[in-house]
Amino acid sequence: MSLKKNILGNGIANVAQKLVRVLDQLLLVPFFISAWGAAYYGEWLTLTIIPSVLAFSDLGFGSAAASSFTLKYASGDKKAAADISKTGFYIISYVIAGGMVVGAIGLLVVKYCGLLSNSLIDETDALYAVIFMLLARLLSFYNQLFEGYYRAARKAALGTSLTVVQNLLNIGAGLTVLLMHRGVVAFALSQFIAAIVFRIYYRWKAVNVLGLNKEYTGEYVKHYAKDMFVKGLGYLMSPMWQIILFQGTTFVVRVTLGPTAVAVFNTVRTVSRSVNQLYSIVNSSVFPEIQYEIGSGNMKKAQNIFVYSIWVSWLLGMAGALFLSIFGLYFYNIWTHKALNPPTDMWYLFLVGILFNAVWWTSSVIFRAMNRPMRFSLAGVVAAVFSVICSYVFCKYFGWGLTGAGWGSLIFEFIMMLYTLPVSCMLMNITIADLFKNMIHSFKQIYSKLTGKIKRTI
Repeated sequence: MSLKKNILGNGIANVAQKLVRVLDQLLLVPFFISAWGAAYYGEWLTLTIIPSVLAFSDLGFGSAAASSFTLKYASGDKKAAADISKTGFYIISYVIAGGMVVGAIGLLVVKYCGLLSNSLIDETDALYAVIFMLLARLLSFYNQLFEGYYRAARKAALGTSLTVVQNLLNIGAGLTVLLMHRGVVAFALSQFIAAIVFRIYYRWKAVNVLGLNKEYTGEYVKHYAKDMFVKGLGYLMSPMWQIILFQGTTFVVRVTLGPTAVAVFNTVRTVSRSVNQLYSIVNSSVFPEIQYEIGSGNMKKAQNIFVYSIWVSWLLGMAGALFLSIFGLYFYNIWTHKALNPPTDMWYLFLVGILFNAVWWTSSVIFRAMNRPMRFSLAGVVAAVFSVICSYVFCKYFGWGLTGAGWGSLIFEFIMMLYTLPVSCMLMNITIADLFKNMIHSFKQIYSKLTGKIKRTI
């Protein structure tokens, strides 16, 4: 399959994945409420906090193992790739075991402190349900590693498509339980069984798609484990800047401007970040191919993909910002029933931020592709902390209100662009000037093709 077809296939699979996630979030809610009632459903959401928090543990080591594996395999060092796979499997298994211990301790604390004694859900049922959900979530830790198999086989779209099947399987199992008006234990058990069935198939398919097991079995290698641990911490830090930025600015706005301002600020930020979903699809589509080309030493191809992804993301960001500048406030008023009135200056600050975000968000793919997450994560944490401080100062002491919080968010986007774009270009062995030259050249090529087709049509 050609590179273009691979990227297109990845894009289609990622669009399907996002649609199914939206379906998962929206479809089951009315069935939950119908089968259990709103209050009981609210208690269930509270119970899912423990497995949801533990899920963050996988963001580091699974990603580090998968990227190391893909890069080694693409470079032709299949023995090292097999060793990394075996080592990564052991590490993830240790993490799962640790997660089970932490989860068990948490459940014991909950039980003996009587934290569920006043819950609408029976205490015993709640504990069993959390255990099943915890086990289902922990099993998902293996997903990241075996995603690397699909990337190495140049079948990333297949791996993504299978996760879509998994989500549909979860929805179907949950929907069946709710239609039967069964309780939380049955629902959690259905998700656990679906997780076991899917993990077995996903691993079997990944191993057979790549066929590496026919050549090497792999061994546990200590220095690979150390490398995964260090890089895993880098990946693990990625959620930190997001928590600092999003929750930190929300807290600052609440403390300085009040609860209504929080509603205005967060809804405007949500609308502006909806454009991010468009070029996130571009990122997810090109990431597997860039990583494989880097690993195999085809830097020219990787550079071309990088350049195209930057300008496509920027065009999507520009189109999204332009659309929101013309129609955004109209739809925002419909969405909020005109109950919220955001300052115009703040609105346009977020739109400008989209243009910066489109560039650095796509540039950040290179850090993941080269398995160098620490530099990016540290930059994100520093920029997020500085952004939150600026938001507080602008709101509290400058008296700029929500516009001050908007400036704080824009500063974050600008800092990240200033750091991420040049560093990613350096890692790809191209200059920013080369990036713009290639972008202009790409525009000219596309323009020539379009005008040529128009002339032939006429």
